[in-house]
Amino acid sequence: MAITLRSRREIELMRRAGAIVADVLSQLQEFAEPGVTTAQLDSIALQMTADAGAEALFKGVRNPHARIPFPGAICTSINEQVVHGIPSENTKLKHGDILSIDFGVRVDGYCGDAAVTIAIDEISEDKRRLMDVTKHVLGIAIAKARPDVKWSQIAAQMQDYAESAGFSIVRDFVGHGIGRKMHEEPRVPNFVSDELLADDIVLTEGMVLAVEPMINAGSNAVRTLKNGWTVVTKDNKYSAHFEHTIAIVQNGCEVLTVK
Repeated sequence: MAITLRSRREIELMRRAGAIVADVLSQLQEFAEPGVTTAQLDSIALQMTADAGAEALFKGVRNPHARIPFPGAICTSINEQVVHGIPSENTKLKHGDILSIDFGVRVDGYCGDAAVTIAIDEISEDKRRLMDVTKHVLGIAIAKARPDVKWSQIAAQMQDYAESAGFSIVRDFVGHGIGRKMHEEPRVPNFVSDELLADDIVLTEGMVLAVEPMINAGSNAVRTLKNGWTVVTKDNKYSAHFEHTIAIVQNGCEVLTVK
């Protein structure tokens, strides 16, 4: 696989994109409450993106399985929805929901991508635990990522933590390299597979990765709704999703999608 290593200058440009992503996600978390529609959240993201002089990465993306390009700037996935939930005026947030918001921008030719799962008002203890475990799994990757480490070693720790907590890691969707395009090489799984072991990723200074564990309360099996975009758990149990764009640097990694 051809993995592009980024210069310090390029990483700093990606940090600017990442800061915009972080700012938008922070604002959306403040605004998300019962009664708010996911379309309203999307409008805020679009306006903030325009104000920052950036381009919303997801809006207009095409998918051979969907009749229409993705219509939103953000993905809004609620409860059993795993990823690629479509913002809608007909979808109001409710007390007790968990909402995953995925968002990315390009600015000055470079991209940033991140996701958070947030609680809408008070949520059940099982939902809170799922969110905490998913966020911790992302934290494992950030803590362990450094030059000369094999990704399979990190993925094994991510998988072990999630599964020892009684949850399952989604296998149909994985993280990815990121740079001038939203999706670049390599594929960055959150679990160990024969495919990964056969062609492991040795982390190298200058790699920039979007690491994004998606963890389900039940089975890891998922399906796509008729709209061709929204992915849900097959058993209708809850799912959580956290993501950061990270750059591999000399002594570890730097998180680029922070304010």
